[in-house]
Amino acid sequence: MPLSPTYRPARNHLTLGDAFYDPVAAADFPAHILRFRNQEAAAQVGLDGLTDAEWIDHFGRFVPLPDNLPTPLALRYHGHQFRAYNPDLGDGRGFLFAQVRDVRDGRLLDIGTKGSGRTPWSRGGDGRLTLKGGVREILATEMLDALGVETSRSLSVIETGEALHRGDEPSPTRSCVLARLSHSHIRIGTFQRLAALDDQASLAHLVAYVMDTYFPDRAGAGDPALALFDIVCARVARLGAQWMGAGFVHGVLNTDNINVTGESFDYGPWRFLPRYDPGFTAAYFDHSGLYAFGRQPEALLWNLARLAECLLPLTNVDGLQKIFDDFPDRYGKEMNGVIVKRLGLSSLSEADDRALAAAAWRFLERSAIGFESLFFDWYGGTDSRHRAANGPNARLYEGADFEPLLRQIESHPARPGLDLSDPYFSRAAPCTMLVDTVESIWQPIATDDDWGTLHTMLGTIAQMKAALSGPPPGSPA
Repeated sequence: MPLSPTYRPARNHLTLGDAFYDPVAAADFPAHILRFRNQEAAAQVGLDGLTDAEWIDHFGRFVPLPDNLPTPLALRYHGHQFRAYNPDLGDGRGFLFAQVRDVRDGRLLDIGTKGSGRTPWSRGGDGRLTLKGGVREILATEMLDALGVETSRSLSVIETGEALHRGDEPSPTRSCVLARLSHSHIRIGTFQRLAALDDQASLAHLVAYVMDTYFPDRAGAGDPALALFDIVCARVARLGAQWMGAGFVHGVLNTDNINVTGESFDYGPWRFLPRYDPGFTAAYFDHSGLYAFGRQPEALLWNLARLAECLLPLTNVDGLQKIFDDFPDRYGKEMNGVIVKRLGLSSLSEADDRALAAAAWRFLERSAIGFESLFFDWYGGTDSRHRAANGPNARLYEGADFEPLLRQIESHPARPGLDLSDPYFSRAAPCTMLVDTVESIWQPIATDDDWGTLHTMLGTIAQMKAALSGPPPGSPA
């Protein structure tokens, strides 16, 4: 079937040159069972018209898309893993499969994979992804997207008919290959590799490529390395605030998991908070709590310092230091805006928004309310007062601990265009993605090959996304 006229292929990554990647082939899987097809994301890049058979050819067998990358590319990078430098990284069980243009704004999107087979960077790994890992990535990306977090999107999951052995899952367990959409797969670790090799020419080439490809409005900057650092710091500050406002713990904030476009991606041991807990960790192997919920902003700042070190040969230390020192202020402003948005309110002055956010965090800490419940109960501010007073958390809103937050909520008008009559707000409790929920979705798949619970949850997430979306703050109602 011919692809949609909205399909716009790209091959931008090839212009970096073969020092940045290794051409590879996908694994020859024994089976291809389509388990998840994201039509919304597919329409975003003109691939929604593919038949299921064509879909499996492209995202299970990895037949190249028309006029796109002729062969998959395993990307090269280094990285700090739990702050220990590792020069032996790179795409070990995935690759860049294709590049396409977003039909909405023309921005470049990568189609990357996870579980597509061994590469030169696999080391001792088998290059595979468990089916449970694929399901978890679907749930993480759909939930985060609904909550307004900049994230990759899970495009496809195809079960591949292999039995895998993993130390953190009952084994043998089922296999799959995942395809995802992300605006970039260029990581801080991509720069670290070139810095470690002392390849300043390639480093300058990479900076120019990133600016021309992803930030063309700043591509003419007199100091491109400084401009790049400024942009990445701003985007990472935004992402960190979005994670915190969603109660999300990524789990593995290594430098190879932070990309230059500021999107969350590569979901392993992620978790959402049941209740506010700055020490909450997602990864069972994070024994020191390095990447705990409350330490995520610190981890991101540490990673940005590593990027600054890479850029030192190309720019001046004073400029980098000034941008680096601005991160806490940038992050704070982003955090205030996230809390305003999460409560469905309109932004006022910087001081007013900061007071609202501070009161919200204090209440979350003191009340031990379910993290998502506060934002659900009071979405739309005082327009939801009756709903909150008649919900399961009503008692928590009657005490002195809530008074400071209530005063701030009362001072912020509801965001224009909200529809609090949406059926989503008739629920007794918000849609959440706690670990017990994830397990309740996985168990029917594991035991009975029953995907109904997953599809029901995806429908609920879509309902939540529609209810929480609307015109941006400041637009006419």
